Amino acid sequence: MTTYRVCCFLRRFRAASNEPSEAVRDVFQAYADGGDVVGEEALRRLLRKVQGETEAGAEAAAKEVMAFAAEQRLLKKGGLTAEGFHRWLCSDANAALDPRGGVHQDMGSPLSHYFIYTGHNSYLTGNQLSSGCSERPIVKALLDGVRVIELDLWPNAARDEVEVLHGRTWTSPVELNKCLEAIKEYAFATSPYPVILTLEDHLTADLQGKVAKMLKETFGDMLYISESENMAEFPSPDDLKGKIIISTKPPKEYLQTKSGKEEAADDRAQEGVWGEEISDDKATARQMSEQYSGKYGAEEAEEEPQDGEAEKKARQGADNEYMRLIAIQLTRRKHDMDQDLKVDPEKVTRLSLGEKAYEKAIVSHGAHIIRFTQRNLLRIFPRSTRITSSNYNPLMGWRYGVQMVAANMQGHGRKLWLTQGMFRANGGCGYVKKPDILMNSDPDKLFDPRAELPVKTRLKVTVYMGDGWRFDFRKTHFDKCSPPDFYARVGVAGVAADTRMEQTRVMMDSWIPTWEHEFEFPLAVPELALLRVEVHESDNHQKDDFGGQTCLPVWELRPGIRSVRLCDHKGQPLRSVKLLMHFKFFPSPSK
Repeated sequence: MTTYRVCCFLRRFRAASNEPSEAVRDVFQAYADGGDVVGEEALRRLLRKVQGETEAGAEAAAKEVMAFAAEQRLLKKGGLTAEGFHRWLCSDANAALDPRGGVHQDMGSPLSHYFIYTGHNSYLTGNQLSSGCSERPIVKALLDGVRVIELDLWPNAARDEVEVLHGRTWTSPVELNKCLEAIKEYAFATSPYPVILTLEDHLTADLQGKVAKMLKETFGDMLYISESENMAEFPSPDDLKGKIIISTKPPKEYLQTKSGKEEAADDRAQEGVWGEEISDDKATARQMSEQYSGKYGAEEAEEEPQDGEAEKKARQGADNEYMRLIAIQLTRRKHDMDQDLKVDPEKVTRLSLGEKAYEKAIVSHGAHIIRFTQRNLLRIFPRSTRITSSNYNPLMGWRYGVQMVAANMQGHGRKLWLTQGMFRANGGCGYVKKPDILMNSDPDKLFDPRAELPVKTRLKVTVYMGDGWRFDFRKTHFDKCSPPDFYARVGVAGVAADTRMEQTRVMMDSWIPTWEHEFEFPLAVPELALLRVEVHESDNHQKDDFGGQTCLPVWELRPGIRSVRLCDHKGQPLRSVKLLMHFKFFPSPSK
């Protein structure tokens, strides 16, 4: 029994037990042939029929399961016991994403064919206005698989050295050398694929020369230097393994932009503790369509190359060696969408748009963006008024083929969880191949994420049970007077037609909730769909407590009964908390 003290009384509850759910027991019994164990041959059948394994895969998996059970002493008469079966189902070896999957996509295509894990203001330790700057967030980002690191370069007070900080704010600087050394040490600790270093440069020619020297001395042969100023096609991630690529605009004079201190009043807090719910963006598109058309202005100054004579003067005064190190130059925006998104068949480039400008662009120039990103790189970054390091919905970019959807890794919440979920794909290497629908250049077959799309497949998800909170949290963490009342939220984020969220019933007073709740999600574009899972503890008197979350790429889900490890609000895996879920794909009835 578990007891909770309420004033001078003791409340007693049945002790938590992680017995298999009824549905899982039924699966086991179906292959136990009326006995209490499952033999190796029956186990192979189960793995083929229930877990969707191939003949060869079932053979190998059966040996692994039996070895696991033998190690746990859960074999009986040479067969697998119900407890052994349940423990294996809940183990990391049976995870929803194949733990042995590794990098399995083709990595030999140009960089523009991939979504790339991209950070924004990678050096900040917290909010965009007054937090510290440090190399530590850069190290964490690289260890998490981030492949695009951003550094803002400014002169120090004496204008004789270079500092990294968020300009025109109260953020405290960090030495550039510390950031470069951290990148050198950790760039390829998690992934061998290239790191793109985007520099927001506010330097004089002399200081550019100092930066060029630091880059060469720190990175040496790791630094990628393009053989020509204009590339006809980007190299592939395979070609660039172990390389650090410098990407920035042509050098320019200082921009006189609105101070971040002045913008602080414009910041809008996100709705709720974990950020607003993920929408299908239909309302946003309607609002933008009514509000904007034609040209867009320079409302966001970050990475905004100047035009005309000012740029020519800046180029003339720029350090030549610094310019030589810029392998991927940022195109100067003309503030005319037709011109900015024009595809040059002779060379490739990178364009950078602020969140607000991009929202306008997808309303009137969505097809242009898809065509542009088939050859060129596009980066979108959070609006400057996101002082709290909040994020926008990254699917807004991925639906149109945008490779670099920059995220504030210092924040947390549902928008960042989507980014973390996307880049769990392809072995977590930081590069995910864009689906074929985004690479089709036929004008008659160009993808339109806002169109009414036919259902391609259906995903049936069953949430059986959860466990692990009793090990990772204090007995009174969720409720001082009783065990927690957990419920799960399950849904899909993707194109507008696929985006929705559902919820189980609340399981009262249980550390090991058993929901056995089934959901079905019709999917028009499963190639861009992310499965969202959250667990909360119901509270009648205040905001529900957070119990864990995860986000998984639908196209990499393994069918069958699988273990799903939950993460904390920052996206770090919880030590013990897992759900047992069943995934099954069905073809659309119309097919």
